[in-house]
Amino acid sequence: MPRLAVFAVVVCALSVAAAVVAFVEGSFLGIVWVLLAGVTSNMAWFYLRKAKAAKAAERTRQAV
Repeated sequence: MPRLAVFAVVVCALSVAAAVVAFVEGSFLGIVWVLLAGVTSNMAWFYLRKAKAAKAAERTRQAV
């Protein structure tokens, strides 16, 4: 798993936890944490797909 994807997943998990805490305390600041979780989950997905595509391209390059 690429390092940036791992960092994005960690930040996503932390922002989800922060959103839960914010909503439990009655703060609407949790909306910002939910948005941050969405962005970081998309970043993690992007970096995972990028690494998978690079690995497939490398395999194709070696086969030729």
